[in-house]
Amino acid sequence: MPTASSVIEVPVSADQVWQLVGGFDALPDWLPLIVESKPGDGGRLRHLKTADGGVVVERLQTFDNVARTYSYSIEESPFPVSAYLATLRVEALTESSAKVTWSGVFTPVPDTTDEAVEALFAGVYRGGLEALRGNFPA
Repeated sequence: MPTASSVIEVPVSADQVWQLVGGFDALPDWLPLIVESKPGDGGRLRHLKTADGGVVVERLQTFDNVARTYSYSIEESPFPVSAYLATLRVEALTESSAKVTWSGVFTPVPDTTDEAVEALFAGVYRGGLEALRGNFPA
């Protein structure tokens, strides 16, 4: 099963990072690609609108506020994958720095290669984490 991940260090505490990213409906607060998020199903579903007008629907699978991590699946998207499961995790490195990891596993749809979807999501995760770090200038 193909995978992708990206890791970045952020020059603030893990709690500060989690305060920004920890809400399942908080993507528009830090990810420029997402311009709107509407919660559904008691907060376990998010209906996302992308900057180019696309629609993505994601379902929260696990959430651990203490460990500062959550996992989610995609129910609807323009992406050429199925069986998508991603995890966002924030870990303390020191009192004033954090490591953020965004990773996913997925199955490409027919006529799409593992390498193509791995490159797609590696780029999404890397760009997203760079945008996140931009919220915390050193």
